Amino acid sequence: MKKHTPSGVKLKMALTLMLLAALLLAHTGTALAATVLRYGSRGDQVYTLQTKLKRWGYYSGSVDGIYGYQTYTAVKSFQRKNGLTVDGIVGPATSAALGMTLGSASTSSGSGGYSSNDLNLLARLIYGEARGESYKGQVAVAAVVLNRVRSSKFPNSIAGVIYQSGAFSVVADGQINLSPDQTAINAARDAMNGWDPTGGCLYYYNPAKTTNKWMLSRPISVRIGQHVFCK
Repeated sequence: MKKHTPSGVKLKMALTLMLLAALLLAHTGTALAATVLRYGSRGDQVYTLQTKLKRWGYYSGSVDGIYGYQTYTAVKSFQRKNGLTVDGIVGPATSAALGMTLGSASTSSGSGGYSSNDLNLLARLIYGEARGESYKGQVAVAAVVLNRVRSSKFPNSIAGVIYQSGAFSVVADGQINLSPDQTAINAARDAMNGWDPTGGCLYYYNPAKTTNKWMLSRPISVRIGQHVFCK
């Protein structure tokens, strides 16, 4: 004799399965959404994106955490200038070029949207290159690195700029591996938050130590301590 499951129990089982399926779909959708930013996205990641694009001159709209048309066109301009696929979507390649880690807010240092690894590496460069300079001079060295990141003439990440072959002597002599002091960390953070005492310079050198004729031939924009800065 067959046993029949009461209709009420069947209904409860069906509703339970539907609820589980809905939860799974929502979780999957959230995970997928966290890996890209696109038109219509909202939140802290979009706010960070807008902050970066505005600081670099690609975006002139409000920094409101809403991925609208202006953000979309700014992303496309950034992609075009940096040789990326121009689709207006911030996926893995574009986020890497921007120095962003999507879907992981814990990696943000609170310094202009850069990661804690970026902050530490930039501070180590400052400590190696300019620990004897004034605080303004240390910020200026950090600003040159960030200006290079934003320039199409250089790699588009802090690590790429710092480790570019022949770019900084402290990489060659190992001083880049020294632990930075708090002053260097603060200087890196201030530069990341937008302070640029150089006014957009891409180069600096110490006239007492540099023999590079090309560098010495460049017009000087500003002098800060023992360093001169050029565009």
